[in-house]
Amino acid sequence: MIPFSSFGSDTTAFMVALLTKLAVSFVFAVDMFRRARLAPQPWTYVWAHPIGLLAIGFPPIRVLFSIRLVTSLFRRGHLAKFLAADFVLLVNGALIVYFYERDSAGANITSLGDAAWWAIVTVTTVGYGDLYPVTAAGQIAAACVMCIGILTLAVITAQVSWSFSQQVDDRTKGSRTEILEPEAEAVGTILPTSDLARLHGRLDGIEAQLKKLIHQYDPPHDQTLDAEQPQDDS
Repeated sequence: MIPFSSFGSDTTAFMVALLTKLAVSFVFAVDMFRRARLAPQPWTYVWAHPIGLLAIGFPPIRVLFSIRLVTSLFRRGHLAKFLAADFVLLVNGALIVYFYERDSAGANITSLGDAAWWAIVTVTTVGYGDLYPVTAAGQIAAACVMCIGILTLAVITAQVSWSFSQQVDDRTKGSRTEILEPEAEAVGTILPTSDLARLHGRLDGIEAQLKKLIHQYDPPHDQTLDAEQPQDDS
């Protein structure tokens, strides 16, 4: 994103930037080689992932290649990783604005301190307006930093809300457990095993008496006919 011409070809910063670019390209190449080697068909995997292949020698493509890592940062419990990535993006945005703005006509961001102050004010959505980019590249970087600021506030707010709701759920579950445990103990105290056996015995006796009463007042049909035959003979 930052052209090498901004450093000057005979400066230490230029050599550091060049070595950094080569090191990052080497890391992307090793990652691509490892993934292709683990695939069942290595060459098919390479041709099926052209973005990863182009990212080795074309640095701007690495931004698209790294988008797949962003989804893991929005999971619960990954707030620290998200803030770390957010800080790295903020620093990169400030550097991009600085390198494009420092030598431009009418620019007011002419030092790293100005760029850092501008980035902090922008990412916190304060926006004093004392410092602002005037070049097209700087304005594009500024728009990205603004989006990062809005996204950061949204993620932090969602994380805090989820933490509060989780605490409320834990307390609710704890209170329910405290209520149910005494009830279970009371049931165990009122109805031990011996009392249950006696209760079953009494129920069996009551059932036998009910059957006897039913048999007495509502006898079977055969017994009713036997009782009526002597009356017919007489």
